[in-house]
Amino acid sequence: MRLLLFITAVVLTAGVPRFGLAKTPNIVFILADDLGYGELGCYGQEKIRTPNIDRLAKDGMRFLQHYTGAPVCAPARCTLMTGQHLGHAEIRTNRDSGNGRIYPGQFPITEQIVTIAEVLQEAGYATGAFGKWGLGPSNTTGSPIKQGFDRYFGYNCQRNAHSYFPPFLDSDEKEVLINKYPIPGHDRKPDGEVVADDYRAETYAPDLILQEAVKFLDKNKDNPFFLYCPFVEPHVAMQPPQEWIDKYPAEWDDQHGPYRGENGYLPHPRPRAAYAAMISDLDEHVGTILDQLDKHGLTENTVVIFTSDNGPTHGSRNPEFHVGGAACTFFNSNGGLKGYKGSCYEGGIRIPCLVRWPGQVAQGSENDFPSYFPDWFPTLAEIAGGKLPEQQILDGVSLVGLIQGNETQRSKPLIWNFNGYGGIVAVRDGDWKAIRRNINQKQAADWELYNLADDPAETNDLAKSHPEIVKRLELAFINDRTFEPDFPMKIYDER
Repeated sequence: MRLLLFITAVVLTAGVPRFGLAKTPNIVFILADDLGYGELGCYGQEKIRTPNIDRLAKDGMRFLQHYTGAPVCAPARCTLMTGQHLGHAEIRTNRDSGNGRIYPGQFPITEQIVTIAEVLQEAGYATGAFGKWGLGPSNTTGSPIKQGFDRYFGYNCQRNAHSYFPPFLDSDEKEVLINKYPIPGHDRKPDGEVVADDYRAETYAPDLILQEAVKFLDKNKDNPFFLYCPFVEPHVAMQPPQEWIDKYPAEWDDQHGPYRGENGYLPHPRPRAAYAAMISDLDEHVGTILDQLDKHGLTENTVVIFTSDNGPTHGSRNPEFHVGGAACTFFNSNGGLKGYKGSCYEGGIRIPCLVRWPGQVAQGSENDFPSYFPDWFPTLAEIAGGKLPEQQILDGVSLVGLIQGNETQRSKPLIWNFNGYGGIVAVRDGDWKAIRRNINQKQAADWELYNLADDPAETNDLAKSHPEIVKRLELAFINDRTFEPDFPMKIYDER
């Protein structure tokens, strides 16, 4: 296995103050689910209220060209946790574990892989994860408890997370029943009145997950901690609290009426208001975490990172709605970029990202450096004084200098080797981005090429006029990937 040569992260002894700080910094990493580039006020959203997340932008740094590691849930989380892009990652698309259960959990990462949680744990951090995991069922090698987390509470299985009123949540490696009469995440109501309360039960899972995250923060406030919050909103189904729905205009939904489940997931009487409510409820949960840091006097010594696992959900059978009734067209959820979740066009993989670190990150600053999920592994390791694994390929660069306002460079392109949605390859190097779709279909599509500096919406394909750039980027991809037998990409694996 090749060793990483281009990262020059600083490795220090655990517990020794860094960056002139009196204490080791705490780390809070909040990951939204299917939140688009244009769905926050600080990224231009004018209809949905996100004051707490916008406060992070005001107090910290806004990333203008940050990317997820994959355009869907599980592989994105794999790239985040392991520091590897999709050409090296163990998980390259969504795939269930195959254990035969109704909620089987996803294909597990292996015991050999080192996660950033393990690095921080070894550096003396208390580690807790609260939300959606998606990297292996309980009591397997992919369990969060076996991958560096001292405490875990939430949805281990992504399928269970299709409902906000599920039968159970996972507490460490045990299932805790939370609803006697749970609501399945999928239903249709072709006729009659659609009533929101028909799809609600006793316990709203996001609130319970938030409570456990706050307990972890309170318990570990006197020592360094890594609080990972992969919250589930605004992933459908839409079942947000009514008080948030009531804050948005009724006329939004008058022109098309209720969503009846025709694009999957659950019906809702006011789908546009409900979608906005989900994002505002997420924002309120972020505010609770920030307030708790303030309460304990931890704000000045805590790095807070907020981002999303991929772009907003895509369209489906009924063009009036996206999957699950989401109002992504109405809200311009992809910020005018091309594509949605499941796509490696900009709208599927470019995501909001905010970093607040008082005294280290300038207030109200921004950067347009192309960065992505594999970068967080070396970044957090450097902040914590953690030791990078010697035998694991890492594909990111530390962003510590970037967020402190210094120039940052990388020596190789950003790569996506995505096995879902027909198979997609994407490569970005500087302003150039090449993409090829339908890799695993009978006939792969031709390469496309875009100059993102001139054409961020990817409207002008330059592949035919610049075949030498396409060839260079394809070769960079071929030379920087490994064969993964569980997620083959035939036309490149057989070379």
